[in-house]
Amino acid sequence: MVKLSILFTLFNRRHAKLLMQVGKTLTLTGITTVIFGIVFHLQGQSVIGPEASFMYSNPNWATYGIQIMIIGTSIMASGIIISKKS
Repeated sequence: MVKLSILFTLFNRRHAKLLMQVGKTLTLTGITTVIFGIVFHLQGQSVIGPEASFMYSNPNWATYGIQIMIIGTSIMASGIIISKKS
């Protein structure tokens, strides 16, 4: 009985460590995605970027940037929630 409880303890620690790593990875991926969304949105609004870019002053890319930011925020929130639960 004692050996079985030690096994579960080791498994839970390893599981918590793995969840923490997954949470950090998701958070960093979400932050990167949000940054890309901001850049794409600003390029679509003619704020940053070279004028020769196909994204520059293109309203479609302004919309795509907002959508990418929303997706990035969702990924980031998922990572934060997973990190807090472990």
